[in-house]
Amino acid sequence: MLGSTEDVLGAVPYLLGFHPAESLVVIGLTGGPATSRLHLTVRWDLPLPPDGLGQVVPLFRKEGVTEVVVVGYGPGPLVTPAVDAAVALFRAGRLTVVDALRVEQGRYWSYGCSRSDCCPVDGTPYERRAGAVAAEATLQGLVALPDRQTLERSLDPVTGSERVAMREATARVTREMRDRLAACRDADGFATEFVADGMARVREAIAVHASGGRLDDDQAARLGLDLAVIRIRDEAWALITDDDHDVHLKLWHDLTRRMEPRFVPPVASLLGLVAWRRGDSALAGVALGRAHDADPGYSMANLLLHAIRTLVPPHALNDRMPSPEDLDQEMGIPKMAWLLPMAVLLDDTGGPGRGAVTAGVPAQPSARR
Repeated sequence: MLGSTEDVLGAVPYLLGFHPAESLVVIGLTGGPATSRLHLTVRWDLPLPPDGLGQVVPLFRKEGVTEVVVVGYGPGPLVTPAVDAAVALFRAGRLTVVDALRVEQGRYWSYGCSRSDCCPVDGTPYERRAGAVAAEATLQGLVALPDRQTLERSLDPVTGSERVAMREATARVTREMRDRLAACRDADGFATEFVADGMARVREAIAVHASGGRLDDDQAARLGLDLAVIRIRDEAWALITDDDHDVHLKLWHDLTRRMEPRFVPPVASLLGLVAWRRGDSALAGVALGRAHDADPGYSMANLLLHAIRTLVPPHALNDRMPSPEDLDQEMGIPKMAWLLPMAVLLDDTGGPGRGAVTAGVPAQPSARR
């Protein structure tokens, strides 16, 4: 429950994962005036995009939101037009605007209050990093980073000796796989074995992190090759549940930082998926941006980015995700063609069109999902 303006402002950084700047934040509440509870939080960069707030009102209606708090961060000329547009939109959509605020440099102003005794012209000071809500959020393990740039840096690739070791492990693993493929005489049989082993390695990686461990460099590099195969990546997707978000978050966050660039899209997309499902759209956006930068055509990242940008709730995709057993039934017996995206990664340069030749089938960079 958020009982005061200070509670609301204290909660926002923990709801987003960072202290916002030049942003419009809308908090959606469910219930009635005496029993309202926070349900979801949405943030936009300022100035607002050309389509404004998009489909936020239909989303709120679908989610049962009845009240909203609108908070703009930044100077008045930037914030006020966005807050005015938001308030007008929500009132037209018959949502109750509980309050509309502007926040700048540790002070806040209420657009709904003109009384100088409670809303002074120079703003009301508040403690940005203290208070009961901040203390409770910290106790629950929530983190509010100083700004979005700090959040982005949290996914920077590892450097120094860690990078050298990972690069060497990747070279070893890809060299071993090229040798195995060169000796292969049963293409589809090899594919069946590879997919089964890859799905087992996915489960083992999850178990390692669930026990507080971490994959070594060779294990990570092998999993990078595995996840290039859609069936194996979707095994990881299907294994994400509401009960083990933290385990998956640690696993895919670690691998997003450690993988060589051409191996990043699947692990960063899985990180984005987990973050989105646990309500951390900011981290999800950063992770999916990393996947998109590494491969602009990677469809899992593009699908999830579109879902976040159009305010699709996570459960809309959760309800459609098949189980591992469903995937086996739908996709059938593995074929060598499934391994084409993996074969592309065997080229040490990572350049397009220079993949290995796999059991008589040339690797094709376009064979991606």
